[in-house]
Amino acid sequence: MDQLDNIDSDLWLEIYIKYMDIGEDIGVPDDFTNSEMVTGMWWRHLLAGGVAGAVSRTCTAPLDRIKVYLQVHGSKSCNILSCGRYMMREGGIKSYWRGNGINVLKIGPETALKFAAYEQVKRQIKGSDNRELSIYERFVAGSIAGGVSQSVIYPLEVMKTRLALRKTGEYAGIRDAASKIFNQAGLKSFYRGYIPNLIGILPYAGIDLAVYETLKNNYLRTHDKSEQPAIWLLILCGTVSSTAGQVCSYPLALVRTRLQAQVAPVNGEMSMVGIFSDILKREGLRGLYRGLTPNFLKVAPAVSTSYVVYEYVRSALGVNMT
Repeated sequence: MDQLDNIDSDLWLEIYIKYMDIGEDIGVPDDFTNSEMVTGMWWRHLLAGGVAGAVSRTCTAPLDRIKVYLQVHGSKSCNILSCGRYMMREGGIKSYWRGNGINVLKIGPETALKFAAYEQVKRQIKGSDNRELSIYERFVAGSIAGGVSQSVIYPLEVMKTRLALRKTGEYAGIRDAASKIFNQAGLKSFYRGYIPNLIGILPYAGIDLAVYETLKNNYLRTHDKSEQPAIWLLILCGTVSSTAGQVCSYPLALVRTRLQAQVAPVNGEMSMVGIFSDILKREGLRGLYRGLTPNFLKVAPAVSTSYVVYEYVRSALGVNMT
């Protein structure tokens, strides 16, 4: 533990900001140093981040379910309040958390797969060199790692969407939902929307990483480089960068959700291009951003909850900042 106590506080801040959970699983993974790997600090941070993510997702689950509902069933007459009232009438207050259980369960395997794939890709890029990855190399490694983890974990994404959209009594539980989804069209039912989800990793991860590094570096250029930026500033940078990534990748996320829910367009063409064309024709560009408001509303509570829980768990694991 003496080695852990010698880690500079700026590393802890960087690791937390990069692991900040807002319910999206396609960001660039943590980039731990050799020292952090040797001391075992990496798994403590992953565990603390996983617990923090589970709590923050549970706290913001009502907004997440409303977002999914608006993405699939959104119209000019449907808004956050009307969706909230409908969910209360249809299933009571517990219905606001439909789909949250599997959303929390997939944090563990998602994080483990992404981290393992990221480390393997980093080794391939570095070769025999012992150096830090450039921002471009991190983007490539992060995108590949995200693609690998999403490919394995994607059936849980489909189930999360179906469970969030289900009506009272439609599924008896996760196992019953999996069985009914499989009976519809076999294994391919669990990979509906996979292509737009995979494509969405590139703009999300790239813009998230680029904006964060740009904001942080601009601050360092105008201030004393030996002075660590305040935690609120780093969180703000992380929030802005994640938001920018979401805005650019959101249309793909919306199309993915509609494919997962098997909501075919009016012309009956059940494909990524068909759904894009149908939305643009009937609703215009604005239709590609339905559900974005509740998605933004959950960022602030998700970040603050994640940070508080992360600090408590980190402290309970015996990982102290100097």
